[in-house]
Amino acid sequence: MINDYESLYLVRIAHPRVIGLLQQKGGVGKTTLSLNLAGYFASQGERVLLVDADPQGSSLSWSAAREDACPFMVIGKAVPNIHKDLPEIAVGYDRVIIDGAPGVNGLIRSCLLASDYVLVPVQPSPFDIWACADAIEQVYEAMTFKENLKATFVINRKITNTVIGKKVFKAFSEQEFPVMDSAIHQRVVYAECASIGKTVFDLTDAKSAQLEIARLAKEIIQQQERVAA
Repeated sequence: MINDYESLYLVRIAHPRVIGLLQQKGGVGKTTLSLNLAGYFASQGERVLLVDADPQGSSLSWSAAREDACPFMVIGKAVPNIHKDLPEIAVGYDRVIIDGAPGVNGLIRSCLLASDYVLVPVQPSPFDIWACADAIEQVYEAMTFKENLKATFVINRKITNTVIGKKVFKAFSEQEFPVMDSAIHQRVVYAECASIGKTVFDLTDAKSAQLEIARLAKEIIQQQERVAA
């Protein structure tokens, strides 16, 4: 498998702010987190590029459903050469977010090599603990070529004050790379936003969701700054 990375790793991306949301398991909320993180960074005045690297094209569908101008750019690039093309595509942007594809393939490897920070969304379920082994393996293989690559779990769709939620958080904390202190809760507003091409930062009555996405974004920034240092 290392040979696959060797064949892909043709250039190093010097851009310090490329966040890849990647997970082999589907249905964990990668697109929801990608869009809302992009919405947060855009709300802070950053020029944000969201790259939809999932052949399903959910982020592109979201942008098509939006009636007004999007505060960030969304492009589709579900091809296994993202790491080669991104330096040119990302010119002029402050931050790039990659909405990655599920599965184990060359596209995932290219997304990993394009990223300098990898966020692995997981749901508070024992099944997600069992399924994360492939994600961990892929990240560590990419680290062979990118020593400063940072990867963390983020718990998504957490249900507040449940025993399973606490147990799963503890279980992920014991894995080979860390879990974010910030967690994203199960909220209807995320699904409502997705259906109309909005993020929670487009709404005036989504303060709780805005705060938790903002906390996650700030924690990512802190992690990236540690890597850069």
